[in-house]
Amino acid sequence: MARSIRPFRTHPSRRLASAAAIALLVATAPLLGGAPAGARPASPARCTTDPGARLPGVPSPESVLGFPLGTGQDRPVTTDEIRTYLHAVDSASDRVVTGVLGTSALGQPLPYAVVSNERHVRPSALRRIADDIRDLRDPRRTSRKEAARTAADSPAIVWVAGNVHGGEKSGADAALKTLYELAAGLSCDVVRRNDNLVTIIVPTQNPDGRDASRRQNEFGFDLNRDWFARTQPETDSKLELMRRYPPQVFVDAHEMTGSQYFFPPNADPIHHEISAEAVDWINRIGEANKAGFGYNGACGGDVTTECYFNYARYDLFFMGYGDTVPAAGFGAAGMTFEKGSASAVADRVQQQFHTQWSTLGWAAANKREVLDDYYRIWTDALAQGRAGRLEPNEVVQPTNEVQFPVPDLRIRSYFLLPHRQLADVRQLVERLRRMDVEVYEVQKETRVATAHVFGGRTARNVTVPKGAYWIPMDQPQKHWIQAIMGEDPYTPFPYFYDVSSWSNPLLMGVPTIYTGDDVRPKAKLVRDISGGRTGTAPARGSYGYRLDSAAAAEFTFRLLGRGVPLLRDLETSAVRLPATRLTREIDDLAESFGVTLTPGGPATGVRLDLPDVGLFSGAGISTTSGSHGEARYVLGKRWGLDLTPVTTADINDNTEAFTGRTVLLVPDGSNPTGGLTAAGQANLRNWIAQGHTYIGLRNEGTRMARAAGLTSTTEKPKPTGYQVIGSHLRVDVDGDSPVAAGRPAEDFQFNNGDPILNPSTTGTNVLRYPSGETFWANGYTVGVDALRGTAAVVDEPTGAGRAVLFAFNPLFRAYNENGLHLVANALLYPASAGPAGRSAAPTAAAVDPARARAAAAPVAEDLGGGWRPITIEVAGADLARTRAVVERFTADARTSVAGGSAYLVIPNREGRQADEHPFLGDLVRALREEGVPLRSLVA
Repeated sequence: MARSIRPFRTHPSRRLASAAAIALLVATAPLLGGAPAGARPASPARCTTDPGARLPGVPSPESVLGFPLGTGQDRPVTTDEIRTYLHAVDSASDRVVTGVLGTSALGQPLPYAVVSNERHVRPSALRRIADDIRDLRDPRRTSRKEAARTAADSPAIVWVAGNVHGGEKSGADAALKTLYELAAGLSCDVVRRNDNLVTIIVPTQNPDGRDASRRQNEFGFDLNRDWFARTQPETDSKLELMRRYPPQVFVDAHEMTGSQYFFPPNADPIHHEISAEAVDWINRIGEANKAGFGYNGACGGDVTTECYFNYARYDLFFMGYGDTVPAAGFGAAGMTFEKGSASAVADRVQQQFHTQWSTLGWAAANKREVLDDYYRIWTDALAQGRAGRLEPNEVVQPTNEVQFPVPDLRIRSYFLLPHRQLADVRQLVERLRRMDVEVYEVQKETRVATAHVFGGRTARNVTVPKGAYWIPMDQPQKHWIQAIMGEDPYTPFPYFYDVSSWSNPLLMGVPTIYTGDDVRPKAKLVRDISGGRTGTAPARGSYGYRLDSAAAAEFTFRLLGRGVPLLRDLETSAVRLPATRLTREIDDLAESFGVTLTPGGPATGVRLDLPDVGLFSGAGISTTSGSHGEARYVLGKRWGLDLTPVTTADINDNTEAFTGRTVLLVPDGSNPTGGLTAAGQANLRNWIAQGHTYIGLRNEGTRMARAAGLTSTTEKPKPTGYQVIGSHLRVDVDGDSPVAAGRPAEDFQFNNGDPILNPSTTGTNVLRYPSGETFWANGYTVGVDALRGTAAVVDEPTGAGRAVLFAFNPLFRAYNENGLHLVANALLYPASAGPAGRSAAPTAAAVDPARARAAAAPVAEDLGGGWRPITIEVAGADLARTRAVVERFTADARTSVAGGSAYLVIPNREGRQADEHPFLGDLVRALREEGVPLRSLVA
């Protein structure tokens, strides 16, 4: 297969030598005083060639903080000090205005600064600049002549954001230095940057994590995985500010292990819908950064490639990052910069400043070209959407080849069908609209001659009903629509820094079709979310809604938390509330969730009770760890449930903290028994038998249940080379279990290398992967047939209670909405509807022989410690060379050979993500240096 590489583009307007030569000029401009090509020239009367000349009234960070950034006390700046300094500069400089974009999970303000020349930051001028840039994003309303005028006269917008991972602090400190230089500098180099750019500086994106020196935010969320879903307040408010000031360049400053520095070009894969222009800017900024490192002594005065690296490790694929979302959603050069945390604080801050300053220099030097190309991005997107054309897959690393081309497929429209889960359909519409996607509500049924039904099927002559939602690709946000709606992301090259599928319709399980037909239904633009009551119920009547979606479940918990009595019909999944309890506030709440309230007669059904949930914390795990934090966020923050910590000792000793709960939720983890003694396991069985519910998630949740004799499921060993990299699979749904209430007979679930569960013989297999021709998976998988016929969710009765076991993590990042709905059903499980129809239980629950055998079965070896291990795939002939390289870093790798490939699996028992792993980056580079081609890498 021919190698497809995105080259550095050369434009006729670029008259000066090479990109490297321009980059060197940009980097040395403070000393040379010359104007880089393409930049608005700085008037000699307005600037000086002295790089140290500054306005006397603007305070330096040292004068406000009491110590030089990165030196002196050799410590990072605190969040309070960041806010103090931004306020001080705003008060002293006419070039700076500051604001607060929102608050953190703990309520801390998230400050930002806008810095440019004095003319640009005046309120009216800043509004005009932002309006002009937003106009470039819609060529339907902006002519080429108007766009050219904006490119000539308006500054570009560059964002510098740091500290999205709380413990990675140097990017924020460097951002303060960047702010000071722009706010106070008098050199021609500074003037050029301010004349040609409006710079938005967000020093810390995660103040709670920064204060705790912790990667995640307060709820254990990695904020650099939250960008498309926007579940966390830190992310959501930031994206709203980005819509106000759309970036052409976005810097996301991180830290990593080691002492080197990474800046793009990126590793492959790159998502195919990121425009060629954005990739070109990213790569050329990389050249500018190289020159900056060499000239300015950022490598300790020794110009070698040992101080920085490119290509390896950091890709541009998953649509949850602080580089991919600015790139695909805003057409920007979205970039991750990473500095090794093993360096001294002073070195970290200085090198972060170098990349920020060089990036600003490149953007200022090429401002007009960037804005011209920015307009072209949206013009091309319109033309592609009109033709239904997807961008092809490409690679940037010279040694790589496109292994999986984007298929020859036309997509002109997506349709979200209103047959079921309407509240989640409407939530997806809102998610799209909040990224400036135009969505229309169909006003008259429309026939689609050729349709693709999500799940790998096709259909002819599909009738799209009135009330469906139409998302035409013929609009400027075509790239973003495909990036998050696409049934498959079409990875070009099998290196995975994160998951390989995040299709929003599949995550929500909402019925969706797409077509290449030129369909133009009668439809109206959606401007507000639909929901709330549709009429007036009689005084003794009620209002009903379908509890068939995550949004409706959240609405239900909110009502129960307010003491509103609710009744549920298990046959129809309808919930009804008395008409007398419907207030304006509740009606507005229903509308905000997209829940339609239908008036009717008196309420009937089974009463819903607010669960009293115990959250298992084992021997005292961190409350901000991944799965535990997700449970705190979803059940506690969003659903408003009171969560009582339940420890191993509480169960072993049968304390009231455990026995007083109606539900015990066990998050994912690495302890196969949860630390329970034989007495503790008996206590757990007896508690369930009394009518209570155990909910077990993924590894620890299912294994702890098995060890306690609660299930007959066993784990099926994963075959050699097995890889399911955050992919979606079809599942068959057994509607006899209340856990499945409101779900369709066929659904989709997200699998991220989860344990493979053989079906239960003593309970209901609520979700099973099909064994026949309906089996389907997307994303990147190897050996996925091992999942055929296995169980994904099991409902196991014990006495009057039950254990609901999830092979996957239904709370994953809080964006797996169909999983959230299943958890809600398990929490609301009716006490009188046990699967076996049993009533009161004896005080001592016996263990079924099949469950006893399952409990005695050996536990599958888990090199990931409950997390995904690192898997390196190479050609079988390269095994010896690969093993020799790997043994330099670890002696624990397990080796296997199958189908001409060799696999080296490296334990990851601490659950480290790729960007915090102590040696993965160095290992990948060592393999490249030895000339070992990777067939795939999963981290």
